[in-house]
Order: sequence, then C-alpha cells, then structure tokens
Amino acid sequence: MTYSTLQEEEYTKRFDLNLWRQALRFVKPYRREVIALIAVMVGVAVLEAIPPFLTRQAIDLFVVPGQLDGLGWFLAIYGAIVILMGLGIWLLIVLAGKIDVWVCYDIRRAGFKRLQELDFSYYDRTPVGWLMARMVSDTERLAETVAWGLVDMVWGVSMMTVIIGVMLYLNWWLALIVLTVVPPLVWVSAFFQKRILKSYREVRRTNSRITGAFNEGIMGARTTKTLVRERANLQQFTGLTGKMYRSSFLAAVQSSLYLPLVLVLGSIGAGLGVWFGGSGVIAGVVTYGTLVAFIVYVERFFEPVREVARIFAELQSAQAAAERIFALLSTEPEIVDNDAVRQLMGTAGIYDPNRTDAVVAPAVFPEIKGAVTFEQVGFAYKDGTRVLADFNLEVVPGETIALVGATGGGKSTIANLVCRFYEPTSGRVLIDGVDYRERSLHWLQSNLGVVLQTPQLFSGTVRDNIAYGRLEASAAEIEQAARQVRAWDFISAMEQGMDSPVGEGGGLLSTGQKQLVSFARAVLADPRIFVMDEATSSVDTETELLIQEALDKLLQGRTSFVIAHRLSTIRKADRILVVEDGCITEAGDHESLMKLEGRYFDLYTRRFERDRINKILH
Repeated sequence: MTYSTLQEEEYTKRFDLNLWRQALRFVKPYRREVIALIAVMVGVAVLEAIPPFLTRQAIDLFVVPGQLDGLGWFLAIYGAIVILMGLGIWLLIVLAGKIDVWVCYDIRRAGFKRLQELDFSYYDRTPVGWLMARMVSDTERLAETVAWGLVDMVWGVSMMTVIIGVMLYLNWWLALIVLTVVPPLVWVSAFFQKRILKSYREVRRTNSRITGAFNEGIMGARTTKTLVRERANLQQFTGLTGKMYRSSFLAAVQSSLYLPLVLVLGSIGAGLGVWFGGSGVIAGVVTYGTLVAFIVYVERFFEPVREVARIFAELQSAQAAAERIFALLSTEPEIVDNDAVRQLMGTAGIYDPNRTDAVVAPAVFPEIKGAVTFEQVGFAYKDGTRVLADFNLEVVPGETIALVGATGGGKSTIANLVCRFYEPTSGRVLIDGVDYRERSLHWLQSNLGVVLQTPQLFSGTVRDNIAYGRLEASAAEIEQAARQVRAWDFISAMEQGMDSPVGEGGGLLSTGQKQLVSFARAVLADPRIFVMDEATSSVDTETELLIQEALDKLLQGRTSFVIAHRLSTIRKADRILVVEDGCITEAGDHESLMKLEGRYFDLYTRRFERDRINKILH
C-alpha cells in the first residue's frame, strides 16, 4: 500500500486572520441569526454580571443593617434575572446549533461543487482519502468551531468587559490591582499558540493519511487477501495510528498545561483582591458587600478568561482543519472556458459562473458534426513526462478510428485530449475546423459518449444508471437503449427488472453486465463523438460478442475512437492506427495492415494465438 509515503501540504502561519475571514464568508448568509446570537450572548453576559452586584446590595442593605424592608422586590428582581438567563441560554443553543449545521452544509456543498469543477489532473495527484478527510472531519471541525466558538468568544469578551466596568465602578484602584495578572496571561497565550498549532497541524495531516489508508484498505480488500498482505498492512496502519496518538497526546498535554496556567493566574488575581480588599474593609474604605462582590467578580472574570483560553486552543486545531479545506476550495481548475467564450455565453444570457451545468444553446455554438483534427499536438503531464510531440491526425465525421499499440504509447492520452479532459501543451485540437478552446466545455462534453475499461455505476437502480446522462429520457427510450446494446435480456431477467438495485459501484452486477449498462447510458445520450477505452478487456467472450453486435449499430454515423485490448473488436474500424511512443507507426484498415505484416500483424496474430489457447484451456 502507498499511503505511508503520501505527503500533506505544509502550513507555517501562526494565526492566519485572512483564513478566518474566508471562514466567516460562510457565516455571512446567516447574518441575521448571527446578529441575534450576538445580541443574546451580550444580554446573557450582562445578566450574569448582575447577581454579584445584587449580592453586594443584599449584604450592605439587608445583612449588615439587619433589616428586611424591600426584600420582596429584591427577590422578585433576582428571580426575573434567573428566568431571563434561562431563556437567553435556550435561544443561544438554538441559534448556534442552526448556524453550526448550516455552515457545515454550505462548506461541504462548496467543496463538492469545486470537486465537480476540477479536471482529471487534480485527481491524478490527489488521493481520495485525503479529499474525504477534508470534506468530512475537517469541515465538521471548522463549522463547529465557527458556530460554538463564536458563542463562547462573544460571551467571554462581553462578560469580561461588563465585569471590568462593574469592578471599576465599585472600586477603581482595587480593580486595577486585580487586573495586573492580565499582561502575564497575554504572554502565556502567545507562548503556547505556536506550539499547540504545530501539534494540531500534525494531527490533521495524520488524520488525512489515516482516512486514505481506510479508503485503500477497503477498495483493495480483495487484492490484500489474495496476496496475504493483511499483517503487513496492519503494521503500516498501526504506524499511522501510533503517529496520530503521539501527535494528539502532545497537543492534549500542551493544552492541559495552558489551561491550568490560566487558572493559576486567576487564583493570583483572586488572592490580590482578597488581600487588598480585606485591608480596605479593615481601614473602612471598602464595604463588606463590595469585598464579597469583588471576590465573586474576580472568580467570574477568570471563568470567561478560561473559556477564551479554551477557544484559543481549539482555534489552533480548527485552523489546521481550515487550512486544508480552503486549500481545496481555492484550487482552480486548469481547464476552463476562456474569457471570450464566457463573454459570448453571457451575452446570450446563459452563462452562470456559479453553475457547472449551464445549457449551451445551439444559437450560440453550432451543432457538432464530428470532424476531429490534431495539428502538431504536443502533450506532457505535470511531472514532465512527455507523451505526444508534433502529433497530427485528421478524422472525418462518422469515421471510426481504432487505436492499438503497447501500453504507455499514448492511446489513452489521445482519447483524453479528444474529450478535453486534458488540453494540449502545444498545437491544437480542432472540432469541425475550430480550436475546441474557442468553444465551451459543455458544448463538447455534452456531445461525448465515453465507455471506460472499468465501468462506473452509481448507487441506485439499473434505470437510474442508464438515464444518468439524460435524466429527462422516457421509460421507452431507456428500454430502447438497453435493447440496442443487448442489455435487455439480463435486465428483464432480474427480479425487479429496470428497477433492480445495482449496489454501490454496481457491486450486485457482473463486470459484463456493468459494462452493458454503461454502453446503454452512452447510447441514450446520443453523442456525436464516441470514445471507448478498453471497454471489452474485462468481459468474457460471450459478453464481448454481445457488445460487438451493439457496436456495429452504435458507431454508425458517429465519430468514434476505440482503444481495444482485444483486436477482434476493431476489425471493422474505418482506420486502425498503431500508436507507439506518441507516434502513428502504421495506419490503414484491418486487411491492408495484415497484408503489410508489420507491427499490427504481430499484435493481431499474437493476440489471436493467445485467445485460441485460452479457449482450449477453458
């Protein structure tokens, strides 16, 4: 397994204010709820600061004089404050809970939208497990901190502000003495910030790798068992979880040291209040009620300080999650419509930058006829691996082009360039005589039919999967597509027919059945350009014959590119191109290439002999 060698991005900023501005953008749509929440929190903070003041009044007005006049009104006011506090706490839980859920939903939606927009090259270099970690645990962590951290932060700051104001009102010099512990508190916070954030970054990094390990372990379970890799994989996974334990433990230790230091400073402040306040009572300059109120206020002052300190520690963890989420959201797709295309579509009133499914009307771009031209096309992957150089090819509408050759020769790259899953690094690809970069992505890809070696089905029914490319298709059209590709026989034999579930990834169907469903899906979309990449290599001979019968009718009138592992499936192609090292070494129909007795002849006879031996053995 490869997850043990994957590397995460490195982040080094201590507290990134710009990052939190980005996070607050997701709170902006709920500003009314946020304003209401802040108002409630400020109100709760003010209400919580009143009881100690009332205690001071009770001591000075009732206890010390020994009289009860006005006690009833005093108790009524105290009870009303308790009721209002309970109502305020209920409101803040409701409002903060809603914000938490909504923000989490919006971040995940934005992340999923961006994943839909990113091109193939991003997925070539990004493990699925890392993406899952960002979209699930990191998003949940960030949303929770934004919502509930906002609650505690507003409450804490409001509470401290009100308490400082009341203490200054009661006795300004005693308040200043108590507040001398605040500067050391600021220094302690700055000292621990860097260390806690570094530890939490390592926790989030390791968490991503663990998620990736889970994903690979589940997807590769069959391979693991056949190669008896269970023990080795467990050892690798244990190493990752051990690293997660050590990082989490270090972060917990640092946080556990930080919070007690805050408590110690709070106790020192309370001690200063008792010492100097008590001296003031003895000297007669401070009343008993004021001293008691001060002691309570000092205790309560450091309660929100502790909460703010806890939030501060949690922000370190949340920032580590936010860095990864916004790194994903800020990733721009490399293949996009250019400005001229966007402007043309905007003029027609059909371009929406917030949508990836905008319909391109024929009035904007002409219908695709199917002519495809490669003009001196060069292509290299991001790692510098060059696949094509000065590649030229001209295909007329309705022509079937078969691409054969050794693995790594460039066949799939040619097909991906036709589909504009990648773009040339030099030269041009023309569709109907126009560089396809002068047309929208939707214009081309909505006219594509693609069937890959490993068919991708989605959870749902057979009907859902066939209709995936054209949701508005009628039941009759879906059935007709299934009949065209010879899939109707096995579908009608299933217990629920078209409404039979296929399972996750099509797990309830055989490989051949999944491939026939993917063919039916492509047929239903009625593409002008059809690409089949090794679509019959993983099916049995009987299913291959069914597919071949379907292809004879399917490819009529469509420009088609067929990459074939089994050369028997391309004998009727209009042109067969032998592609090696990014170049066309032979071209012609089946008969002419066989007469040439070159590379194609060798490939065909070798494969034919292999198939003959397999039939004998089986």
